[in-house]
This record gives sequence, C-alpha cells and structure tokens, in this order.
Amino acid sequence: MSASTASAESTTPAASTDSAPAAVGPMNLKIPITGVVVLLLQGLMTLGAHGTTTFGLTASSDLFRLGNPVLNARLVILVTAGIVAAATAIALDRARRRSRIPTWATVLIGVGFVIAFLTWAGAGRNGVIPLVTILSSALGLSVPLVYGSLAGIIGERSGTINIAIEGQLLGGAFLGAVVASACSSPWMGLLAAPVAGVLVALLLALFGLRYRVNQIVVGVVLNVLVSGLTGFLFSTFLSSSPSLNQALRLPTLAVPLLSRIPVIGPVLFRQTILVYLMYAAVAILSAMLFRSRWGLRLRACGEHPKAADTVGIKVMRTRVANLALAGALAGLGGAFFTVGSGLSFDDDMTAGNGYIALAAMILGAWRPLGSLGAALLFGFATSVAQTLPVIGSSVSPDIISMIPYIVTILAVAGFVGKVRAPAAEGVPYP
Repeated sequence: MSASTASAESTTPAASTDSAPAAVGPMNLKIPITGVVVLLLQGLMTLGAHGTTTFGLTASSDLFRLGNPVLNARLVILVTAGIVAAATAIALDRARRRSRIPTWATVLIGVGFVIAFLTWAGAGRNGVIPLVTILSSALGLSVPLVYGSLAGIIGERSGTINIAIEGQLLGGAFLGAVVASACSSPWMGLLAAPVAGVLVALLLALFGLRYRVNQIVVGVVLNVLVSGLTGFLFSTFLSSSPSLNQALRLPTLAVPLLSRIPVIGPVLFRQTILVYLMYAAVAILSAMLFRSRWGLRLRACGEHPKAADTVGIKVMRTRVANLALAGALAGLGGAFFTVGSGLSFDDDMTAGNGYIALAAMILGAWRPLGSLGAALLFGFATSVAQTLPVIGSSVSPDIISMIPYIVTILAVAGFVGKVRAPAAEGVPYP
C-alpha cells in the first residue's frame, strides 16, 4: 500500500468525525407552556369581565397625585393577553433554537397575569383595587420570609441543613416582645430578637454538627421545642403579666423626598428600620457570598469540606460561626411579627413562615436576590388574597385562601429550572 493511500485512509475517520452533527439538547418548554396556560386563563377572565375596574394609585402624602384610573376591564385583559402572547412566542422561538429565554419575557408573562387577574377580580365592583396598599402589605408579609431565606442560604451554603428557621423566627418574636415590654422600648426588643435566633442555631450546631444527629430531625425537633416552650411561657407568665407582652412598634422612618414618589415611595421608602436592614442584608450578602474571601470559604465548606480543610479552612468553626450568623438574621425576621408590626406576642404567631422561607430559598436557587424575589412573590399573593374579600370580589373564599400556594407551585413548575443544592449540605465533617 502506497503512502498516499495510507494517508487518505488515516484521514477519513477524522473527516467523518468532524462532519458529524453536534448533540442537541432538549427544548426547555416550561416558559412557553406557562405562557399558554396564562393565555387560556386570560381568555376565561375576558368572558367573565364586565364593566370597569378602578385602581387606587395615590397615597395622601405623595408629591403629586396620579388619581384613581377607571379602566375598561375587558380591554385591559385583552391588552395584557396580547403582551403575554408576544412574550410566549418569543420564548417558544428561543426554546426551539435551544437558546436562553430572556428574563424579561418571563417577567412579562407573570406581570401580565397579575394585572389581568386584579382587573378581573375588581370588574364591576363599587370598590377600588388599592394597589399601593397591596404592594405595601406584600412587602411587609415578605420581610420575615426574606430574613428566613437568607438564614437558610448562609447555613446551607456552609453545609448545614437549617430546618429550624421556624423556631428561630418564633424565638425572635417572643424575646423581642418580652424585652421590648420590660424595657418599654421597641429598640431593645430589636436588639434582643437576634439573641433568641442565635441560641436556637447553637443548639442545632451542638446536636447536628458536634454529635452528628440527623440535621433534618434536629431542626424539626427544635421547631417543636421552641413552639412548646414559647406556648408554655405565653400561657403561664405572659397571660398573667400583660406588662411583659405589650404591643410596641418601631417607628416608621420616611426617607426624605423618596417616600413621596407616587406608588413606589410609600411602598419602599416609608418603612421601619427592619425593612431597611433587610435591603442592606440582601445587598451585602449578594456581594459577599460570591465576591469575598468569607464567601469563598463558606461555599467551600458546603461544596467540598475535605478540600477546604486541606487548604487550612477550619470547617467546623466556619459552619458553627455562619450558623450563628444565620440564626441572628432569622431572629431579626421574628422581630417583625412583634415590634416590627406593633403586635403583642401570640402563641405560634409565625404560622409556618419558617417553612415557607425554606421554599423561597430553594425557589431562589440558594441566592439572595432569587430568594428575595420568591419571598416577594409569596407576599404579593398573600396580600392579594387578603384584599379580595375587602373589595367585595365574587371569587370563592376557598380559592382565595389557596392563591398564595397555587402561585408558588406554578412559579416552581413553570419558571424555575433545575436547581442544585450545595453538594455537602447535611454531611458531617470530619
């Protein structure tokens, strides 16, 4: 065989390999399917919408008034349906081409559904859809969820499963109310609330990290323990001593000028210090978690603790310290139920918000900004569910009570892709 023939034969497989088509991944149809479902729902809303809907956009202290626009309900729903249809078509085209679906298309589908639903719920009613009130209530309802999800992020990113967020919230609410009442100062209650969260977190560290008890079991037990302990103290001591359980509230701090901007001013910039601390916590943690030495060490302990130990990171010390920090944040979230809202402590007043915070953490893919969005979503859905009976909506009360959970399920199924938990979470070390 000649050299030229051998050369040709040797290059043939390579040529065929180069010409082989590249592997094509499956289409991501979650967003397009969600858009189609929203369009179907908007079609049903259009059939049931009659008359006009009035939206309340102005607060008494606004710099200028926008008034209360009265809109044709059916026309508004049709316009939002057109926007959703365009966003769905773009998402389908991107999915067909196996390219990334833009975030703004997803946002348009969600916002279009919300506007259509509010318009349909208020159509033909004498009341006004208080949009500013709904948004303010949504932000307030999301505050403990944000603090709780941030606590979960710090704990799980460092390798510890923090199911005890519910207990940390409840402990913070209890101690905040008691200390504030004893000192006649809500500021002292604000300082005391994180202490309760840290104590619960240290118990989780003791049994879950030091003695290697299953962390999920320990977290559930701690939730039951704090619920039982606070319930006992409430029924025995606080009930007989009302002076230790007063309804004290942190003052509202309005940001000059910004608080007078219509719609967003009263919502974002006329809040208590707890809300402003939440803004700061989300921003700082978003930057520190991925752009600092502390964040790198924390994530190393949650992803590969053995490698972290090899380079000199004290894995156990890092996990315990960050778990205590997470407990302090959750305690601040608990303070919102009492001194943050001007309420006295009540038995089990957190009402499962710690578990919802865990869902927000997972929905946000263990990222502060994602968890913030998930918490705001749940808070908004809850706020809408609380507002609909007030405006005299004909929606069934049973359906209204289901709205927050239906929205959460749809968000998880339709908008959230595959998420991965830290590789070493819940794994004891050494």
